[in-house]
Amino acid sequence: MKNTIFKLLEYLYYFSLVSLFILYLFPGSLIGYYLYGNLGKQPDLISNPIGTSINHLISFMCLSSLAFITRVRVRKFINSFQFLFFTSILLETLHYFIPNRAFEYYDLFANLAGVIIAYFFIKLILKITIKKYENI
Repeated sequence: MKNTIFKLLEYLYYFSLVSLFILYLFPGSLIGYYLYGNLGKQPDLISNPIGTSINHLISFMCLSSLAFITRVRVRKFINSFQFLFFTSILLETLHYFIPNRAFEYYDLFANLAGVIIAYFFIKLILKITIKKYENI
C-alpha cells in the first residue's frame, strides 16, 4: 500500500511539472482564459498587495513538496532541490522572451522562496521523523 501511495505521488509530481511548464510557457494566461475568457488576465488565488506573485509561491511550494517527498526514498533529495531551483529561475527568465508574458522580480523571488520553503519544511519533517524513530 505504501509503494502505491508513493507511486501515485510520483505521477502527480510529473503531471504537475508538465502542467507548470505548459502554463508558464504559453503566451498568455490559460487559467485567466478559462476563468475570465481573457488571455491577458492573471487570476489571484489570494488577494495581496504584491499581485499574482503569491500564485508563484504556492505553485512552487506544492511542486517542490511533491518532488522532495517522492525523491527522498531514492536519496536524490538534493538533486531535486537543484533542479527545481534552476527551473524556477529559467521559467521566470523565459517570460522576458515570451509574448504576452512579463518577467517580474517579485515572481522570481516567489518561485525561489517556494522551493526553499518546501525544502526546509521537508528537511524539518525528516529530522523530526528520524528523531522519533531513534527514541523507540
